[in-house]
Amino acid sequence: MLSVAVITGSAGLVGSEAASFFARLGFEVVGIDNDMRSRFFGEKASTRWNQLRLQKALGASYRWENFDIRDEEKVNRLFASLGKNISLVIHTAAQPSHDWAAREPHTDFSVNAVGTSNLLEATRLHCPDAVFIFTSTNKVYGDTPNRLPLIEKETRWEIDPNHPYTKGIDESMSIDQSLHSLFGSSKVAADVLVQEYGRYFGMKTACFRGGCLTGPNHSGTKLHGFLAYLMRCAALGQEYTVYGYGGKQVRDNIHCFDLIHCFHEFYQHPRSGEVYNMGGGRFSNASMQEAIKMCQEITGRELKWTYTDENRIGDHIWWISNTGKFKKHYPNWEQKFDVPGILRDIYEKNVERWRAEQA
Repeated sequence: MLSVAVITGSAGLVGSEAASFFARLGFEVVGIDNDMRSRFFGEKASTRWNQLRLQKALGASYRWENFDIRDEEKVNRLFASLGKNISLVIHTAAQPSHDWAAREPHTDFSVNAVGTSNLLEATRLHCPDAVFIFTSTNKVYGDTPNRLPLIEKETRWEIDPNHPYTKGIDESMSIDQSLHSLFGSSKVAADVLVQEYGRYFGMKTACFRGGCLTGPNHSGTKLHGFLAYLMRCAALGQEYTVYGYGGKQVRDNIHCFDLIHCFHEFYQHPRSGEVYNMGGGRFSNASMQEAIKMCQEITGRELKWTYTDENRIGDHIWWISNTGKFKKHYPNWEQKFDVPGILRDIYEKNVERWRAEQA
């Protein structure tokens, strides 16, 4: 039997990119996805279109399992049936929104923390030598980044050039004594579990603490999926709302193509209980104002946008990841996409589908 890669959230942004990538490498991909995103954010955010695309494109290399990762019995049954043929688990399924988490804290925690616990334990019991990769988040640091010495510039906030984090925030930042949001808290629980299974049981686990993960397969929506949703609004003439910080808040953005290549590097030479800050870094970042301008240039039309002074709870004013630790461990990894390249890719691969949906 071929090596099996189990991928949760397989119809989502990162999951679908991972499914395509590892299927091309000859893995049998088993994707777990129940389109929970449509419940979180509505039908326009459904990943069903991507699920159908994967099934058509990957054929026999891809097997879809339609169940919830909170269902411990079903998770264990699947892992037991595949056993030690599983050589890779990529866990991307999540409730990903600050705002939504506050509506249903129990659901948020059960998906993000309990679901992760189920997958880790199933891996330990049935395929302990498999590599386990978890898409964590920079929100595990809470609002600590907002206490950095920031300088307001014309179109963005920027860090004091003399600060140690001028190349980006590294893994030395504390996750304590900060406001995380409920979403950030549930991801902290999952993040620490992944580390602990690596250190305590000697499993090959890694947390990739992402900034803005993005790409053309992102079903962007108002509450999650910043660049994809922004580009959709620009392309279709829909209104976009900017929340707080003068629209100068900065995010680093990493294309899922570049992220999956990180996963592949780790898979080939795994470590135990590792943590990596992973984002676009200094190579790929933009403020809201700068991203809006890029979208307008790519689409050739003005974006209708409004501004509210109230920022989202736990939101960062400035986040740029320092990916130096990962690059030191895996020097062959290189980034391909900067922000303009990401936005062009999102636009070119989605504009016709968006227009058809709007018609």
